[in-house]
Amino acid sequence: MEILYENILLLFQNGGWQRVVMWLIGALLIYLAIKKDMEPTLLLPMGFGAIIVNIPAIYDGALSELFDMGISNELFPLILFIGIGAMIDFGPLLSNPKLMIFGAAAQFGIFFTFCLASIFFTLPEAASIGIIGAADGPTAIVVAMQLLGSDNGITAAIMVAAYSYMALVPVIQPPIIKLMTTKKERLIRMPYRPKAVSKTVKILFPIVITIVAGLIAPESIDLIGFLMFGNLIRECGVLDSLSETAQKVLANLITIFLGITVATQMTAEKFLQPSTLLILGLGLFAFIFDTVGGILVAKIINLFSKEKINPMIGAAGISAFPMAGRVVHKMGLKEDPQNFLLMHSIGVNVSGQIASVIAGGLILSFAKDFVNFLG
Repeated sequence: MEILYENILLLFQNGGWQRVVMWLIGALLIYLAIKKDMEPTLLLPMGFGAIIVNIPAIYDGALSELFDMGISNELFPLILFIGIGAMIDFGPLLSNPKLMIFGAAAQFGIFFTFCLASIFFTLPEAASIGIIGAADGPTAIVVAMQLLGSDNGITAAIMVAAYSYMALVPVIQPPIIKLMTTKKERLIRMPYRPKAVSKTVKILFPIVITIVAGLIAPESIDLIGFLMFGNLIRECGVLDSLSETAQKVLANLITIFLGITVATQMTAEKFLQPSTLLILGLGLFAFIFDTVGGILVAKIINLFSKEKINPMIGAAGISAFPMAGRVVHKMGLKEDPQNFLLMHSIGVNVSGQIASVIAGGLILSFAKDFVNFLG
């Protein structure tokens, strides 16, 4: 009873109301996960973890150890990329390589926000904030940890924003897509004409992409390497059991660990800062302009192309796989029940996964070089 009394007293001292706010934020994340089914494997662990780490006593328990072992050294994001790579079928992309254009275009918001954020933050902080727009949690963690470390106060906001916007793709993207497209454009049908992709090509693709990405953006080699290794497990044909384990057991387990471990940074002292709202706003800005970038490129191509592209598929170029692809597909069906955009949107989506990792490597390399130049 004495401990209970002391902790209740502590709760109402030294800004204890902030901890209550964090409990409410944690409860909101849990509500969105359960009631709205918004990426429950991410938001539920994050919400519950936020409650744990804001208990009145100074938290330094198992989650802190897990953070040091899995996020500080970037291990969890890299392992998760093996699972994501094993989930991805690059067949639709290899069948129609021009879809890579939209994956690249949908990274526009990252660099635009990087420039905008540099007005308010240091260059390493601005780079870490910009990458939120990719809607790629693992890449955001790697960039933030390498440039800022866990002791920087804004790292928590960056991690939470990256994963929150991933979960909110079905909420954020549809209004943007409708705003940027006309009814006529959304009704454009795109027949799917798959070309045969040999097993050899599917095996060579992850190897070649790893080499090319490593040469273009050396800082991305770990992320792209683990992602492509997971895909090679899928496509090689001799590791089916490992591929299935990576897609289901490994990916789900690491996602749960990531969610609850990221929450260790959601302490009231770190999270409830004026800069947090600005970071969340800039992250949303990046996310919106990534979506806009992909759509605009599709609309521009339509000006010169006889076979029109449904510009909605450009929005799938963000890295949130497979959510962004499914959102576009569902919007297409809503406009026209006979308009099946899934294979096109998924092709763009997987190209966005590659492009976001390369963009993360480029922005990471630039920020490091700039800091080294300044001495």
